[in-house]
Amino acid sequence: MKVLLIATNRHGRYMSNVQAQPLPIGLAYIAGSLDPEQHSTKMLDLMFADDYLGDVERAVKEFQPGLVGLSIRNLDNGSNLNPQSVLPITKEVTDLIRSISQATIVCGGPAFSILPSECFDYVGPDVGIAGSGGDSFSDLADRLERGESYRDLPGLVYRADGKITVTEQQSTSGVMKPPRLEDLELDKYAEAGFGIGVITKWFGNTTPSGNESSEDLHRKNLRPTQEVIAEVKDLGQRLGLSKFFFIANGFNVPTDNAKSFCQALIDSDLKIEWNTGLVPRNCDQELIGLMKKAGCGLVIIGDLVVDAYDPENLAARLDQMLQVCRLCEEGGLPYTVGQTFGAPGETRETVEQKLVFLRDIRPVVANLRVGIRMLPGSKSADQARLEGQVFDDGDLLQPTFYVAGSVKDWIVDYLQTEATHNPLWSVD
Repeated sequence: MKVLLIATNRHGRYMSNVQAQPLPIGLAYIAGSLDPEQHSTKMLDLMFADDYLGDVERAVKEFQPGLVGLSIRNLDNGSNLNPQSVLPITKEVTDLIRSISQATIVCGGPAFSILPSECFDYVGPDVGIAGSGGDSFSDLADRLERGESYRDLPGLVYRADGKITVTEQQSTSGVMKPPRLEDLELDKYAEAGFGIGVITKWFGNTTPSGNESSEDLHRKNLRPTQEVIAEVKDLGQRLGLSKFFFIANGFNVPTDNAKSFCQALIDSDLKIEWNTGLVPRNCDQELIGLMKKAGCGLVIIGDLVVDAYDPENLAARLDQMLQVCRLCEEGGLPYTVGQTFGAPGETRETVEQKLVFLRDIRPVVANLRVGIRMLPGSKSADQARLEGQVFDDGDLLQPTFYVAGSVKDWIVDYLQTEATHNPLWSVD
């Protein structure tokens, strides 16, 4: 079967000020998972397209696929001040394909999995895949090729008798074949982003079970170090790549693995440049030194306070972030940092605490986010309802943000004024 995979992400910025043109690595891994003896696969990336609908039409008419997979990376650009949904582009692409082809259209990706029923209803594909899509999409393609039923596959979304059904998801198998990157404009991505993405920690399941701790979950989802290094080496030899972004949802957790990973990179003598993200804990000078020696050029320090929090614990949390920032500064490792304003419980006092922290560090850039993007089941969405806001989970398909009422009327102007005195601060 001919399979056309389309990356529909065309938003080149996260929020409105941060350049972010991430390579569609998830779709590349799916392309790599398809059996080449059964399927002829073509990838189409719309990020840099001048005429994206024209490119889609030409690809469909020339390739004549029997199956088209559409990937949705984000629901929107994450900006409260300048919100932009990414879904209309995917719907345009879906409608165009349906008008010129009989191919089965499948939609998936990280954003689709947040609200699978609502995304399915909005975009209008034939089938959706929620959760980790690699195994299910490969099985779906195989079954379509054989003319077999596929509705029992895990994480499948489809419409039957006028009702949208979502089958139960399951954890990924953890077996990862190398991504197929040959169809992507690697030179442009190397210039535009943080590097070519390589997954080092597989988070098909992000919820600890039973007595399992968060660190246990991180450890369980680690890819074998030598497998990752072999993939990086192959990408360097085959495609000439030397700059990477290690996707880990917190590279420094667990710390012992992060250190051994860095040492393995040093021992491999690959001489690559790479970036990654750190969570503001589980970090020491030894790790920062190993990261620097292994070729790390920039880390993104995540905001620990991204949803509801106890203001009384804010000082301790900011101190955790400050310690990691200081370790990076002392180790000569450049970093960016994020800080959220307007979470439940926010007051003028907590705003000032965060600003004192930001003035005391030396990041490459500090991203000051106003409000929290509400998602189904989030503490911010629960708090909004407690405060009398009325909305269904489906309403959160569009950019919807929580900002604490105690700061809502003045926080934007105040932060923008502060940013005029700090040129490395970005308010969104």
